[in-house]
Amino acid sequence: MKKGIFQDFDGYDQVVKDIESSRRWGAGYSADTHGADQYINQLHPARVRLRVSDVIEEPPTAKTFRMVSETGYLPPFQAGQYIALFFDFDGLRTSRPYSISSPPNQVGYYDITVRRVADGLVSNYLLDDVGPGHTFESSGPSGNFYYNPLFHGRTMVCIAGGSGITPFMSMVREITERGLDRTVVLFFGNKDLEDAICHDEITRLGQRFENIRYIPVIENPPPGYDGATGFITGALITETLGSISDKTFYLCGPQGMVDFCLPELENLGISRHKIRREVYGAPRDISTDPAWPEGIKTDEAVRVRVAGKTEFEARAGEPLLVALERSGVLVPSLCRSGECSMCRVKVTSGKVFQPAGTPVRKSDRQFGYVHSCVSYPLEDLELIV
Repeated sequence: MKKGIFQDFDGYDQVVKDIESSRRWGAGYSADTHGADQYINQLHPARVRLRVSDVIEEPPTAKTFRMVSETGYLPPFQAGQYIALFFDFDGLRTSRPYSISSPPNQVGYYDITVRRVADGLVSNYLLDDVGPGHTFESSGPSGNFYYNPLFHGRTMVCIAGGSGITPFMSMVREITERGLDRTVVLFFGNKDLEDAICHDEITRLGQRFENIRYIPVIENPPPGYDGATGFITGALITETLGSISDKTFYLCGPQGMVDFCLPELENLGISRHKIRREVYGAPRDISTDPAWPEGIKTDEAVRVRVAGKTEFEARAGEPLLVALERSGVLVPSLCRSGECSMCRVKVTSGKVFQPAGTPVRKSDRQFGYVHSCVSYPLEDLELIV
């Protein structure tokens, strides 16, 4: 047998002797490892069985679904994290991530708030057909969009758009219910005031608690509205905050809002490491991306061949993950916005488009792996899934 390079390391012979001594005289702890596995699985389960116990009406375009555990136990989470619900529509297996809007100190249920999406298969199903008693399979809580006391300032500047308010509701509710020593300045952008999810609740909390400051920003304000209007700009942020030092910024909402607000923050001199962001889903129209190849139409058809599985037709303007699911190819996924990397597939032939900023590892780029949820086929592809 060829000698391993590690055998030349200093102390190798002594380590071998120690291992042999431990095997001969040491106590075995293999039984305890099973207990550790059970504990870890309880905290971080791969799947959770949930049942809808109540449906709470929000603005005309949204509802909150209160989910309880089928087993009586819910794994803990941090305010800002999400779960992915899994669906099966006549053989189409898919998933959607939803931020938990209830606070983590509430251990009896998860609240998820769903806003209707135009032509949204899953959102329309949830809002139109789901009521108390419906059951779902979900992932355990996931995501990194939460407050970290070791690195983040005590003043949280939260910028939300549309349903991007949901993780901030979990944060605000936890802060006010537990009396945490944090200050939240919450900018909430919507086209119409009536579509602002939880507007009345946040207004009341802002009036009751000095450390909660709420700034709704409305594009189409109603008559008599005297609040902020238009978009959430750098000028509005500096006017509201004054100093931007010692603050951490959180962005959550649709891709268009994040694309607008991120440069506004950077133009204020805020460094990237002080800006945390959570994007909700892939862009609705990828052709509006400045880097989208000229001459490629979103309805252009391409052929996709999955090694050892199947071959199907996809559209250039459709995320590769969606096309794979429609063809019956199951790909693990959670966030569906390019962050979690679970839906990686290897492209062995052909080209795809990925928006700038997609956090693909250097090694993935080197070996041809892409995040299928935010990858768009530009030509015929061959994949390994």
